[in-house]
Amino acid sequence: MNDFDYGIPAELFLRGIGAGGKRLVYKRFPSAAAAIQFAVEGSSGFATVTLEVEGDRFEKDGIRRLYDAGDYPLSRKLPLAA
Repeated sequence: MNDFDYGIPAELFLRGIGAGGKRLVYKRFPSAAAAIQFAVEGSSGFATVTLEVEGDRFEKDGIRRLYDAGDYPLSRKLPLAA
């Protein structure tokens, strides 16, 4: 993922869990790194999370790969995926 720019703005689209799962939440972040951090570390209450960066979309596995990448610039609260 060394060509991914973690410093550019990003958006997250989150869909809830259960009966309220129809609710869509939108969040904009000043950097993709901050959006990825929230998606991995702070979105456990959501059924689906989609990251959009400059028209590219990433779902759960793609977001996790960006979080686990060696060039991810923020400190991680979770261990790297196995």
